[in-house]
Amino acid sequence: MTGEDRAAKRIRRGLLAGFASAGVALLLWASGWLISWEAKTWDWRVKIMARPGAATDRIRLILLDQNSLDWALKENGLSWPWPREVYSAIVNFCKRHEAKALAFDALFTEPSKYGVEDDAVLGVSISGYGRFVGTVFLGRESGRETKWPQQVPKPNLNVAGLKQGLSKEAKEILNYPKASFPIAELAAPSAVLSNVHLDPDPDGTYRRIKLLGLFDGSALPALGLGTFLAGNPAVPITIEKEKLFVGDHAIPVDGFTNAILRYRGTSGSYKTYSAAAVLQSEMRLMMGEKPTLEGQHIFKNKYVLFGFSAPGLYDLKPTPVGGVYSGVEIQATVLDNLLSNDFISRSPKWLDISLLLLLSLSCAGLLSIFSSPLQSVCISTLAVLIPVALSLFVYHTGYWLCLVVEEVGIFGAILTSLVVNYATEGKQKRFIKNAFSQYLNPDVIDQLIQDPSRLKLGGERKDLSIFFSDLQGFTSISEGLDPETLTGFLNDYLSAMTDIIRQEAGTVDKYEGDAIIAFWNAPLEVEDHAIRAVRTALRCQMRLAEMRPVFRNRIGKDIFMRIGINTGPAVVGNLGSDLRFDYTVLGDAVNLASRLEGANKEFGTYTMISESTRSIIRDVFPAREIGRLVVVGKKEPVTVYEPMMKDSYEQKKYELQTFSEALGLFYKGNLRQAQNVFSSISNNDPAAKAYMQRCSLALEFPSEHPRGIWIMTRK
Repeated sequence: MTGEDRAAKRIRRGLLAGFASAGVALLLWASGWLISWEAKTWDWRVKIMARPGAATDRIRLILLDQNSLDWALKENGLSWPWPREVYSAIVNFCKRHEAKALAFDALFTEPSKYGVEDDAVLGVSISGYGRFVGTVFLGRESGRETKWPQQVPKPNLNVAGLKQGLSKEAKEILNYPKASFPIAELAAPSAVLSNVHLDPDPDGTYRRIKLLGLFDGSALPALGLGTFLAGNPAVPITIEKEKLFVGDHAIPVDGFTNAILRYRGTSGSYKTYSAAAVLQSEMRLMMGEKPTLEGQHIFKNKYVLFGFSAPGLYDLKPTPVGGVYSGVEIQATVLDNLLSNDFISRSPKWLDISLLLLLSLSCAGLLSIFSSPLQSVCISTLAVLIPVALSLFVYHTGYWLCLVVEEVGIFGAILTSLVVNYATEGKQKRFIKNAFSQYLNPDVIDQLIQDPSRLKLGGERKDLSIFFSDLQGFTSISEGLDPETLTGFLNDYLSAMTDIIRQEAGTVDKYEGDAIIAFWNAPLEVEDHAIRAVRTALRCQMRLAEMRPVFRNRIGKDIFMRIGINTGPAVVGNLGSDLRFDYTVLGDAVNLASRLEGANKEFGTYTMISESTRSIIRDVFPAREIGRLVVVGKKEPVTVYEPMMKDSYEQKKYELQTFSEALGLFYKGNLRQAQNVFSSISNNDPAAKAYMQRCSLALEFPSEHPRGIWIMTRK
């Protein structure tokens, strides 16, 4: 299977995992199992993104707090409930300061216990103000009235498209069978009557509000909407599918006129005045004194809402921004969103589903392609964070994007992909890692794991550079050592040499006692494999020279290593039985490298390379020609060389030039002359000394020593 085929197969598995995860997420979403989790994530978004709106400063609150109750009782002897005359002072203060509209989030369903005159005083104040919003409570189980009271004028609120814009189910939901009305003295002079009934979400939190309620054929706006209508009389209202138009304002609603609120912050986000402070100011103004609340225009052209925040008055409700939130603040949020034109819309289902598929498929697909632990962590983290970032961004633009279903799809994609990768790719990766961890550079193993197609299981023929090494006289050395010392010495020696081989991207084939067999250009392509093999040999010789004094102290002898290197075609792969195999090499090129390692004994050298290797490394490493060698099992001679580091070559340059001159004479058959030249450097060059002896044998037995050829008789 090619790399492209494997990649395509991984991508197909990833896409299937993504589809499966998205399908499960959609099933959970459709069944309603994610609703509560989605609500919690929405609350988190609201808390983070809550900011004042364009119209937040156009709204003022007057709250009857605990301080107001205490002040009224202590200073004026007024117990709860207060006389209606007290509320008239609040209405008069707002009129005096030219508030654009005033809404009371308070139900006056019973006549005042202080008498008819008490109700009349408040009724006069409301009538004289002209922009007052009274309250009605629409209910299903509670409420005194089942028909519109005759003494209360029906509202002049015409909602265009009400019959056509609502489904039959919506009309049933919005039509309340019962209601509680204010007494006629207070209802009649009100500019607008509004509904103060609030329905929380299933978990008890107030995230949205019904903008319209129906009772006995008449429509009643929510208090926040009613406040706007009181300040802007005759504004047309039209309902269409998922839109409620109030003048120039378009409010996104669902089929039941529910609008999602954009909260501005925790309780206290609107400029608030204590009812006690307002009453004190009005009383002082009536007496010609300086008011408690200074400033002539604190309510000028502001929408003012009056409500309760004292704990004992039971109007505190849980919201996304906090559990201590008065009902009037929720109504103020409705008004604020209307004025600021920034109600929240639900994102279209097609968009939620499209994003779910896109994110799940992308996550699973990427995890199937990039499956290393670090890559998986990075992709998974990014995939989890993208929906969060998107949800915050679309909140800013005015949408509630379903976050939980996206995250469920992504988590499912991550888990499914990891399981599939572990069961398929992971098995292959573990095989590769276990098979090659002892022989290959970790970077090479990582490349194989990323692209297993680069490892052809079985055998293949390719050009390799093969490395054989052996310790000189190891048999006699080992016989004089106890097992512990021998084992410790071998471990240190083999570890040092193997580290260099792996650093040079070589593959360790096997260890045979003290011998090391390695090769380059498999299983991964190594373009400069011959250069790396020769550099490895020279580095190993240098490292052994550094370690030689240490080994001498441990085993009592100097250690030398012979290395043979050849480059040529060989068969490489996992060779053996189904139950046991090795990643190894076979072929004549391998045998020649082995023979060259042994040939070092003939010449007194320690590193020998073939002519094919020498032709590839060219001038990267200087090398001297050693001779034309016929190894055991071969008939044709092979020219062999001794590679060196450049500084070593320069230090021996005279001897090497002399050796080359003598070797030329040896090739021509001028044995005595060659012998004389070799002898001039034989004390410093073991190879020259070996050639002196070879010249003597050739002179004595010419028939056994062809001209210019060194025939080996042992491996």
